[in-house]
Amino acid sequence: MKVKKVQLYKTVYTPDELPQTPYNEVAFVGRSNVGKSSLLNAVANNFKLAKVSSQPGKTRSINFYLVNDRFFLVDLPGYGFAKVPLKEQQRWRELIESYLKGRDRLKGVFLLVDSKVGPTEKDLQMKEWLDFFGIPYTVVATKVDRLKASQRRNLEERIKKALGGGDFKVIPFSAKTREGREVLLREIFNYIES
Repeated sequence: MKVKKVQLYKTVYTPDELPQTPYNEVAFVGRSNVGKSSLLNAVANNFKLAKVSSQPGKTRSINFYLVNDRFFLVDLPGYGFAKVPLKEQQRWRELIESYLKGRDRLKGVFLLVDSKVGPTEKDLQMKEWLDFFGIPYTVVATKVDRLKASQRRNLEERIKKALGGGDFKVIPFSAKTREGREVLLREIFNYIES
């Protein structure tokens, strides 16, 4: 299956604005500056879809992108960026939590981890949270084009170990070279059709 048409459907700033629709959805979550907007643009084949910023912490809302008039890609605010005021960080956290806990159409989550930095404490917390609530997820190791060959070896093993182990997939991904795009698309469609 191909991504033919993607459009911004709704931008949500508070839990009561979350749309109720008949469409299944997959969500993308990760720390600020992990490359979420670049990944979404690569998946959609539209490099103007999600705004890419050199300043982390710019996504302050949940953005619903309607794909092929059939399902949503949901972009959640990045977490763990220190320069954002504590009150705003708290608002994001509540927004993310209320989204993840209350969506019966949510079929899977893609947890984005910077392949060079490795999983952070906040990534581990998110993974444990997804485990606790029984939400299916796949880890995406972003920016793999920045790794040396020696860093590429055992990448999946290192990420799994840093995240405390478990039975989850790790997809190496680069928005720049598009490595992993087809694998990621297959995984998206698998979730949507499950």
